Amino acid sequence: MISCHEVTRLAGEYLERRLKLRRRLGVFLHVLMCKGCRSYLEQLRLTLLALRAIPAPEVPPQRREELLRTFREHRGGR
Repeated sequence: MISCHEVTRLAGEYLERRLKLRRRLGVFLHVLMCKGCRSYLEQLRLTLLALRAIPAPEVPPQRREELLRTFREHRGGR
């Protein structure tokens, strides 16, 4: 049986349907019996829906290139 800790760890993948069948069924069965995890998954589901509804910001091409260059320089310094 999957624990509450495992459900919280797998919640995002579960909601995005990225778990293999066996894990998915384990989470599903746990959630059927656990009110706390059921509530947690519902809150996370609503949060993900709200975040997906926010439009991506428009970034001017020049600023985008500056950000990418800074990121690449930072990664190269590791």
